[in-house]
Amino acid sequence: MTMTSKTVLITGATSGIGAHTAQLLLDRGHRVVVTGRNESKLKAFLDQAGHADRLLGLVADAADWQATESVVTRTVEHFGALDAAVANAGFMSGDSIGDGDPALWSPMVLTNVLGPALLAHAALPHLEATGGRLVLIGSVAGLKNSPANLYSATKWATTGLAENLRLHATPRGIGVTLVNPGMIDTPFWQGADVPPFALSPQPIAEAICFALGQPAGVDLNTLTIRPIGQPA
Repeated sequence: MTMTSKTVLITGATSGIGAHTAQLLLDRGHRVVVTGRNESKLKAFLDQAGHADRLLGLVADAADWQATESVVTRTVEHFGALDAAVANAGFMSGDSIGDGDPALWSPMVLTNVLGPALLAHAALPHLEATGGRLVLIGSVAGLKNSPANLYSATKWATTGLAENLRLHATPRGIGVTLVNPGMIDTPFWQGADVPPFALSPQPIAEAICFALGQPAGVDLNTLTIRPIGQPA
């Protein structure tokens, strides 16, 4: 499915799913704004992505309200409108409630749960103006529980957030899509063993583009994408 040229904002897009989605959108003729907390990683992505006339990179922490508000404002100022926002920023860190490190929990919870809510608050008025779409990147971990897994709990929160945002957004003409990846081979694993059946990020990027390309009046709400071989 092809779609007319759109302006898409993606948080946490310097690697993994976010970077693959940004690259795919750029290659298909869209305007893309990417954010990341690390300036050097952001610059590296911008240098290799190409399409500089349709790409804007902004250093921002997805869990910071002023930064998020500024990113949305600068997106609209730079490209004239906002057609879609993708709440992709998120990570897993010290998440075992049983034997993890509680000092690592707060940034993860703030990024994974507060971050999408902040993006929604900033972006929804602009998405209403364009009849646009908000995409939240959840996880199969937000559909299936595992022992003492705080990361999973943050993604359960994302699952709930997607539905209550849909209830708020749909009367305003805005679509809301929750994309739940299964096991994907990205830097997310942070040195842990990646399962042999893990997917590349590309199919998730394609799914996000599929959601963004839906015709007017169609609200595609949930896409869950596991690799074949993932049992849970």
